[in-house]
Amino acid sequence: MQKVKLDQIDRKILADLQADGRMTNVELAQRVGISAPPCLRRVRALEEAGYIKGYHADLNAQLLGYGVTVFAMVGLNSQAEHDLVAFEQTVAGWAQVRECHMLAGENDFILKVVARDWDAYQTFLTKELTALTNVAHVKTALTIRCSKSEPGVPVDMPNDDATVD
Repeated sequence: MQKVKLDQIDRKILADLQADGRMTNVELAQRVGISAPPCLRRVRALEEAGYIKGYHADLNAQLLGYGVTVFAMVGLNSQAEHDLVAFEQTVAGWAQVRECHMLAGENDFILKVVARDWDAYQTFLTKELTALTNVAHVKTALTIRCSKSEPGVPVDMPNDDATVD
């Protein structure tokens, strides 16, 4: 990875692509106020430096039949590194787990799980998650609605030290 120091144009590129990753390079260049060739070079440099990890479509879970979103706080019996990694590797294979974060505190992980309905989540909980030998407890929080879902991070907050080697 090459070193990239972010300037205001780079931040605008990141913000615009985060909001709409499908826009053309020409449209992006117009939005950030530069011509298309240097805009494309900047985008490629941001990709190579790791600032842009990928491009994704934001799918409608309800229309695809996933009516339930649950956050499951998981506590493990052992926090030895190999046990943590083994849990993360298992979770990586479960399609219904959309996010997995290791935590500091009472729980070891929080999982964002989608399911078609409550029964499907309970089946996952009892046959997959709590069936793991290292899982000590699971606390479930069923979402009622989502009032905000912003992808990514706020890029409009300048940080003069934002560089990647």
